[in-house]
Amino acid sequence: MPARAITSLFALLVAMGSLTAADKKLTFAERVEITRGLTAEYATLKAPLPRSRKALEVRTDGTYDKQQWDAAGREHGPAARVGDLVQISKVVIEGDRLVLDINGGFRGGRKWYERIEVGVGGSTSPVGRGNSSAPGGVTIALLFPKGVPALAAAEFKKMLAPVLDFEKHSATEQYMDNLPPEIQAAIKEKRAAEGMDREQVLLALGRPRNKVRETLDGVETEDWIYGQPPGKITFVIFAGNKVVRVKETYAGLGGSVAEPLPPR
Repeated sequence: MPARAITSLFALLVAMGSLTAADKKLTFAERVEITRGLTAEYATLKAPLPRSRKALEVRTDGTYDKQQWDAAGREHGPAARVGDLVQISKVVIEGDRLVLDINGGFRGGRKWYERIEVGVGGSTSPVGRGNSSAPGGVTIALLFPKGVPALAAAEFKKMLAPVLDFEKHSATEQYMDNLPPEIQAAIKEKRAAEGMDREQVLLALGRPRNKVRETLDGVETEDWIYGQPPGKITFVIFAGNKVVRVKETYAGLGGSVAEPLPPR
């Protein structure tokens, strides 16, 4: 084989060896799979999301330029806050970036006319009929210096995890994660415990059957009563916004109440 041909072949092999999966162009099928796997997916925000005319850039390790995001927030306000549930409304692959519209992008989310209210005689009502508390929209761009790779949607979700949590589906779950372990355990076991606030009791037991307020020695308390005869009756006693006592007893058919159950 001529020396020139050998040199050319060697150069070709070196060039082929330097290619990575990210350098190769995605096939039509791969693009469809990525788009289909991410479009319409819901996620819970783990970082404040500002509104921005330009796409908010996120690196593959989940980091981003916080100063840039803060500047966008000061200019256009927040799109959504930590704990809000948002949705990917559109997915576009653009060379070195995977572009995701959140809640319809910058022009999506809450409409301008939904913030206007009109009224007569002191009472007002919104002009728009949309959800006035719905988070706004923005666009996120996940950056790939060597081109978007052919990965499963789950892999892209992991890269976005510091900003978008696809494993959680409600702000309630986000709230639960930040509670002390003993309060989390009580809520999961569907019981009230001393130290809980009203919101936590509602998560554990739901709305009470009855509420009774009284003042004893200058201290106002409120009893939330759960259950009805015959069966277990639970009294959750609040002082201010905190549970100070939980009392459980049984009531018979006639409504008579037995001695309280021993403490847990």
